[in-house]
Amino acid sequence: MSTVAQILKSKSVNQPVRTLPPEATVRQAVELMAEHRIGALLVAEGERIVGIFTERDYARKIEVRGRSSTATRLAEVMTPDVLHVGPTTTTQECMALMTDKRLRHLPVLDGGQVVGMVSIGDLVKEIISEQQFMIAQLESYIRS
Repeated sequence: MSTVAQILKSKSVNQPVRTLPPEATVRQAVELMAEHRIGALLVAEGERIVGIFTERDYARKIEVRGRSSTATRLAEVMTPDVLHVGPTTTTQECMALMTDKRLRHLPVLDGGQVVGMVSIGDLVKEIISEQQFMIAQLESYIRS
């Protein structure tokens, strides 16, 4: 069973987790997310995480409600209670948490420091890889 640390290590691009301060506008957040092709970013005051902002937050809290992305601050629409995992958390534990809480992104903290972010896509990719390996091993065993 893989861990979050292994997933982060195997990601093709080891890009830093993007952050903005709570006073940044939603427009700034959406532009940053589009520029880096990411679906979520952390809202931080210095080193302290105070929230997370996702594409889902934009769709539900800005677009559907007719709010202005240039006039709305992240602090007004971010999700303040950020669930996170550690590097030793397994893919199965992440999937269970994400399924239960209906999340698509999980920050990874190690000793209080952000070391990465895993998405549901990262987890699905890893689980498929694990299953393909297991199938190959079983096929090899059956043939011998």
